[in-house]
Amino acid sequence: MVDLEYELFTQLREQLAGQIPRLQQLADCVATIDALQSFATVSAAHRYRRPDIVDGYDLVIEAGRHPVVEAVLDDNAFVANDTELTADGGCMMLITGPNMAGKSTYMRQVAIICLMAQIGCFVPCEEAEIMIFDQIFTRIGASDDLVSGQSTFMVEMAEAEEALHRATSRSLILLDEIGRGTSTYDGIAIARAIIEYIHDHIGAKTLFSTHYHELTDLAQTLAHLRNVHVNAMEENGHVVFLHKVMDGHADKSYGIHVAKLAGLPEAVIEKAQIFLAELEGGSQPKAPTVIHEKQLDRWKEDCQLSFFPEENKPKAALSKKHKAILERLGSIDLLNMTPMEAMNILYELHQKVKN
Repeated sequence: MVDLEYELFTQLREQLAGQIPRLQQLADCVATIDALQSFATVSAAHRYRRPDIVDGYDLVIEAGRHPVVEAVLDDNAFVANDTELTADGGCMMLITGPNMAGKSTYMRQVAIICLMAQIGCFVPCEEAEIMIFDQIFTRIGASDDLVSGQSTFMVEMAEAEEALHRATSRSLILLDEIGRGTSTYDGIAIARAIIEYIHDHIGAKTLFSTHYHELTDLAQTLAHLRNVHVNAMEENGHVVFLHKVMDGHADKSYGIHVAKLAGLPEAVIEKAQIFLAELEGGSQPKAPTVIHEKQLDRWKEDCQLSFFPEENKPKAALSKKHKAILERLGSIDLLNMTPMEAMNILYELHQKVKN
């Protein structure tokens, strides 16, 4: 019986072997129909539109949406945004705005829309004109490779290096907050150099998000770069994220508001607000808005950004008035003080210094 079973199995195998080309063709047809049917189903369910694939250099998306984020939101609450990267209007966008406002979501949705269009699916937008991209490069999120000894910043630089060496003018590059893993001046210098290199040597479609507001001045010197920002508004001490991409650069990042939303202790938030007020008031050096080659050598010596004065510098003799101010500062209990009390004391001390 075992011999008969094996003989029947061998006959069946030989019959199938003669039909392999036909079976493979059938499987390919079924797979193609399955993929196209899936495209059609999701496109009809979520109001996707057929994009116009063009041979030119323009990327124009009207009311684009992130398909995954949109799917998990209730009541179609996703805020749609336009994208226009053209040869005439500029092929690079420098994106500023608060944390959690939607910069990364916006960048991802542009890449996903382009990818969906090139695999033959309708796309989540009202209208789209999309060029054919040869590659998509992304540097988004924080990750490390501790096993091979690579820090988060090293991984970031390695991924940026791949884009800078392999991208062409027909590529799409997404860079999210390049330079944040090192000191402020180093980060600004690296980010600026990368932007200028892409602009001058590659010419790829590029979305570059950053919290370095000093970089927004590049729009004045780089012909193909323009500033956009994700809008937000402050109301009664709370920040409201509008998730709308608009022309121009943001005025601040609202980082302390986000820290408060995350649940940091109130004492930490209040102290951070005091430090921020001091820094914005000009008591500490700010990063220059334009970086020149001649400045780099000087930075190596004495221009590293610091929140606190250097302890090893010789101290000047204090006047009686200044000693009184220091004594007043030493008597303040910051951890048991409301923001309004802190501002009143700050105003009192400021008046003493002026007078």
